Amino acid sequence: MDNQGWMRTALATVTGIVFLLSLSLPGIVAADDDVKLLKQRLEQMSKEMESVQKKLEDLEKNNQTKEEEIGEIDTRLNQAELHTATDKVSFGVELRTRADTLQYKDIQVAPSSLVGGFFVDYPNGFNNATLPQIQQAIGNMAASGMIPPTEKYDATNDIILTNKFRLNMNAKVNDQLSFTGRLAAYKVFGDSTEVKVNQGSLGDVTLDGNTSSLPHGDTIRLERAYFNYKKDLGRVPTNFSLGRRPSTDGPPLEYLNNSLEGGSPLATIINWQFDGASYNLGLEDVSGIPGAAFKMCYGVGFEGDWGNTYALGNQQPDVDDVHMFGVIATLFDNDSTSAVLNWAHAWDITDGFTGLTVMPFIVNENADGTFAFEQNTGGYISRLQPTTEIGDWDAASLLLRTNLTERFDKDIDLFLSGSWSHTRPSRTSDNPFYKIMGMGLLNSNGELEDRDGYMIYLGAVFPMPWDAKFGLEYNYGSQYWFNFTGAEDSLVGSKLAVRGSVYEGYWHQPIFNDNFFATIGVRYYDYEYTGSGNPMGEPMKIAALSSLNALNPVIDEVWDGYISLTFRY
Repeated sequence: MDNQGWMRTALATVTGIVFLLSLSLPGIVAADDDVKLLKQRLEQMSKEMESVQKKLEDLEKNNQTKEEEIGEIDTRLNQAELHTATDKVSFGVELRTRADTLQYKDIQVAPSSLVGGFFVDYPNGFNNATLPQIQQAIGNMAASGMIPPTEKYDATNDIILTNKFRLNMNAKVNDQLSFTGRLAAYKVFGDSTEVKVNQGSLGDVTLDGNTSSLPHGDTIRLERAYFNYKKDLGRVPTNFSLGRRPSTDGPPLEYLNNSLEGGSPLATIINWQFDGASYNLGLEDVSGIPGAAFKMCYGVGFEGDWGNTYALGNQQPDVDDVHMFGVIATLFDNDSTSAVLNWAHAWDITDGFTGLTVMPFIVNENADGTFAFEQNTGGYISRLQPTTEIGDWDAASLLLRTNLTERFDKDIDLFLSGSWSHTRPSRTSDNPFYKIMGMGLLNSNGELEDRDGYMIYLGAVFPMPWDAKFGLEYNYGSQYWFNFTGAEDSLVGSKLAVRGSVYEGYWHQPIFNDNFFATIGVRYYDYEYTGSGNPMGEPMKIAALSSLNALNPVIDEVWDGYISLTFRY
């Protein structure tokens, strides 16, 4: 090959290489860019994987915490199921320790010169005299002005301490059938005798109506025990109940007690332990009235043919069982405002109840018609029993309650109650003591007049600092006012039975929610007529009292200051 040919060949080769390089160079540059972009994407994916990994780790931790919580809940549910399976009755405990200071003013009593005459033989006294002779002697004393005036004195109990214990029981078989019960004990510190000296009040007698509601020692007693059977009749839910009734601490005493409603009868006319039944109809759906309901109640106040001297005898006196019937109508209740009407009737109420007490003296009527008076110097306990059916009793009460939260954004509770009682006496008592005075149902001296009485009761409860509540209450009862509230929790006597006025103020202070709280308060009794809460004899004006109406001490005024701690769980 010549040089010219070689040159042409070399030039063609170089030209081809340059052409090939020109074709491959953009691909090399593009590949480098792709590598950079790939590295960036890998770095971004690595960061995203790290984020995903962190989220997975957090999720695993959350799942572990939730699994632990689920396990704890499962354990609790298993324990609850075990409790339900093994313990058929749930229990609740309430314990109240209370200190009262009592100041009695102007107590009136017949002088010993008059009282002593009952233990002196006739004609110098009344002992072993016939009823006409006693009545003539008293008449002669009154005509000649020889009846001495009453003696007055004050009495003080600086401090009296009490413990009140309640064990509540509930058992639910299903949504239709349940049981409720309560065992209770109420005692004064340092006393468990269970029996008091009788000073003329029903509260001085240990009887079926007040065994666990007033201080009677350390004995555990059955306050209430009943079953509830529920069944719907179409759109009307019904409830039948039978047993020892929840008939104490009814509305509106829940404000004073700092509790839920304690019973179904209104406490203005019935606060009394008894056995019986009830049948309730829920009428809200059929009437369109919020909370509308109608309840019928039945109870036995006295059983004549059990444990008495005349029980199952061939010569029974005219003393039969005492039956009571009542109606409780909820006219309206929307949870903030309510209106409740309660009516009750008792047939053939007796001149007392079976019970235990220590009588200061004992009166007996002998076979020859003379009366023997004997002082109970030994403090012997007597078993009392009724001797006569003395008449019928009716009572009605209307209670209005409201809470002002929705209207004024103030948690203030207000209540107002008006009550009426009517008695129809049938005969005077054959009890020797009452017979001498010619006493019957709110009558004396052999009279048998119908009597009408009334009582008003109102109160307000205000919210205070530290979640406390401050309450003010007032009630007034007329001369012939009579109700069955002997189980009201009071060392002095039922304030809602007072023939006169009662003023009260109290402060409820929570310490640990509603489970533990303190109460401090003061109550002032201003009696106007005698015999509050007692159906026997005509009530007399205390300001014009005769010694013959003060054979037992007659209280005029009482101050009761109190402080208590209550545990409820």
